[in-house]
Amino acid sequence: MNRVFALFLLAACALPAQVPGEVRVAAIVAFTEGPAADLSGRIYFTETVTERILRLADRGAPATFRESSNAANGLVFDAQGRLIACEGGNPGRNLPGRITRTEVKTGRVEVLADRYEGRPLNRPNDVTVDGKGRIYFTDPGTPRNSAVYRIDPDGRLARILASPDIEKPNGVMISPDDRTLYLVESNQVEGGARMIRAYDLAGDGSVRNMRVFHNFYPGRSADGLCIDSRGNLFAAAGLHRRRGTSETLDTKPGIHVFSPAGKLLRFIPIPEDTITNCAFGGPDLRTLYVTAGKTLFQVPVELPGTRR
Repeated sequence: MNRVFALFLLAACALPAQVPGEVRVAAIVAFTEGPAADLSGRIYFTETVTERILRLADRGAPATFRESSNAANGLVFDAQGRLIACEGGNPGRNLPGRITRTEVKTGRVEVLADRYEGRPLNRPNDVTVDGKGRIYFTDPGTPRNSAVYRIDPDGRLARILASPDIEKPNGVMISPDDRTLYLVESNQVEGGARMIRAYDLAGDGSVRNMRVFHNFYPGRSADGLCIDSRGNLFAAAGLHRRRGTSETLDTKPGIHVFSPAGKLLRFIPIPEDTITNCAFGGPDLRTLYVTAGKTLFQVPVELPGTRR
């Protein structure tokens, strides 16, 4: 049986375990997303309300790695230990959505992509890498202009999936053998795609042979994904309470673990909404980290994970 630990809570101030009198929580000021492990296994993650990238210190306390993150969401580290970030941007402040690469030691930020064929990206959401150093990211917009892109090591940007073949792409993951690309669809409208798609990933980084790996409809679909060394796929999905969409509570809230063949192997319940993403960390990659609401959870696991 997996034990889930709440590693810490992000909030405006520390609250006692029981709040006396008429005092009530008036607002939640943090929302965690996008965990990723660096080459030592230390976890970085995003906080989307105050737009920060955080990392865990040696004793498990959070520390700010980058302020003003440009609405960063999904993160991943490349083989050189550089931090790749999906930045959603802020149209009101004329800040574009983009993919960046940060040198962790110096903090130098390099823009890898912010346009495709002259048009700005929407709001890049999630990102992964393959064994050849190629970067894959999702860029959800409307069901008419969503896309999945690949950035090659030489910097070339290619669109590998687009509407109407996809609707609302979210989490993305590459299998450890580089042969399968998994893509989350999280369209909240009635009848919208809420599933994990699987594609054959060719040697040139293109995809074909789409099949439905798992269908969450009518419940809430997955958000983020991570994958262990045997290719078992971990999907952060479900809701404790409905949130004004057509999504039902049919999907149990937590981490759903699937074999490469799509069989549900186990379920790890997470006690807080909204469950957003997961990643493996620690020196041996045997700790699963889960972002949900204002909390980062950690769960010991038997098999080592990957950093994808």
